[in-house]
Amino acid sequence: MGRDKALLPWGDTTLLDHAIARLRETCGAVRILCGSEERYLDRGVPVDRDDVSDLGPLGGLLTGLGRLETGPALFLAVDVPSIPAALLSHLIALAPGYDAVVPVLAAGPEPVCAVYLRNCLEPVRRRIASGERTMTCFWPDVSVRQVREAELAAFGDPADLFRNVNTPEDYERVSPGARVTEP
Repeated sequence: MGRDKALLPWGDTTLLDHAIARLRETCGAVRILCGSEERYLDRGVPVDRDDVSDLGPLGGLLTGLGRLETGPALFLAVDVPSIPAALLSHLIALAPGYDAVVPVLAAGPEPVCAVYLRNCLEPVRRRIASGERTMTCFWPDVSVRQVREAELAAFGDPADLFRNVNTPEDYERVSPGARVTEP
């Protein structure tokens, strides 16, 4: 993207603030997992740096699970702005009886828009210790409820809902009229 996509405009706010608003509609408490660099301290919610650097999204999951005391935790990446709060609530509602609830599209799982319970923490730690880094590496060790496209379709076209904003072109497609300029 060439700049911090969390701070890209989204309507009258930013992608980060849009994600926080959807989480507030769905969850009792919201935290920002900011990666290895401390940032976003002005957003009015607790901010956590990764406990272990250079693990990518799996490092964020490790950190978030380590802060979780009870209940399920909803993880939502800032770069999937089209996921409605109703879908996030649905994922949480599916959590009883599972360690993780993850949307799975034909293209693959969406593990950065998913629900995880603290039971995933030790399996994640073990997989990291063995050198694994994918967001699904610990799935064989936990009970995962995969939410397939047919179920996700009740909330809109899954391909549109889970469209990531990774490039200026992606951003322009998802946010009509938006233009990303060089920083």
